[in-house]
Amino acid sequence: MTTAAVRVLLADDEPLFRGTVSRLVDATPGLAVAGEAGTGRAAVALAAARRPDVVVMDVRMPDLDGIAATARITAVADPPRVLVLTAFDLDDHVYRALRAGASGFVFKDITPPRLVNAIRTVAAGESLLAPSVTRRLIAGHVPRLPRRRLDGVTPREHEVLALVTRGLSNDEIEATLHISRGTLKTHIGSLLAKLAARDRAQLVIAGYEAGLADP
Repeated sequence: MTTAAVRVLLADDEPLFRGTVSRLVDATPGLAVAGEAGTGRAAVALAAARRPDVVVMDVRMPDLDGIAATARITAVADPPRVLVLTAFDLDDHVYRALRAGASGFVFKDITPPRLVNAIRTVAAGESLLAPSVTRRLIAGHVPRLPRRRLDGVTPREHEVLALVTRGLSNDEIEATLHISRGTLKTHIGSLLAKLAARDRAQLVIAGYEAGLADP
C-alpha cells in the first residue's frame, strides 16, 4: 500500500527562495508541492482551494502578513498545519504566529535536510518548538495576560501538561510518569479537547498561561 505524499503549499514573497524550496520539496520522496503563493491573501485562497497538509508560511508577506494569513488558514475545520518561516529572531512575530495557530517555526537560513524534517514533523501532528527558544518567547509575552484557568483538567492531565510545557518529548514524559504511549496519547487528546488547543504548540502556550512554567 502506497502512502499518499504530504502536500505542501509554499507561501513566500521571494520567487528565488520559493523556487528553491519548491524544487527541494518535489525532489523529496513523500512530499509534493500543492501550490505556491507570493502574497498572504493568495496563500489563504490557495489553502482553501488546494487543501494542503502543510503550509510553509513566511512571516513578512505583502497584501496580508503571514501571521494574519496563518490565523485565517487555521480557522477552518480540519485546517492544514502551518510551519512559519522567519528571517529575523523577532520574539513578538513568532509568538503571535503560534497564537494564530502555527504548529512551529524555523529560520530561513535552515539547511535543506532540516527543513524537510520540519515539514514532516508538523505534518505528523507534532509541534516544532525548541524548548529553550519557546520558553524565551512565551515567557516574554504570557505575563501580560490574565492567568489561565484549567477547568476540567484532571490531576494526571495537569502533570502531563506541565511536562509538555517544559518541552519534554513523549519518551521523556512516559519515563517520568511511568505510563505507556497509548495512555499518554489519551491524556494529550483529552487536553487538546478540554483546552480547545489545535496541537502540542497550543498546549505549550496554555501551560505557560496557566503558570505551569513558573519557577
